[in-house]
Amino acid sequence: MRRLAQNPHLNQRALAKELGISLGSVNYCLQALIEKGLLKVNSFSNNPNKLNYTYLLTPKGLTEKASLTVRFLKRKQFEYAILKQEIDALQQSVEEINVHESGY
Repeated sequence: MRRLAQNPHLNQRALAKELGISLGSVNYCLQALIEKGLLKVNSFSNNPNKLNYTYLLTPKGLTEKASLTVRFLKRKQFEYAILKQEIDALQQSVEEINVHESGY
């Protein structure tokens, strides 16, 4: 959703390449987002190239994107806090080993 919000003209093939997933997976996910009302597709019927679409986040999609972002950030902050504790504990262990080896 973030990539489509940044570039609504991004086609499925380019999106698949950017995300490193199959074109079929992108299509499946986009269809699910459309069905949930999070994404709207506009086609350019006057354009001779019928493959041109614009993917727009709906108001519901924008709200969901914001909610996902908040949950992601909270999860990452929690993971960071745990890693920080582990790093601090390891540093303390190393300092204790150094003190014991040096005799101080």
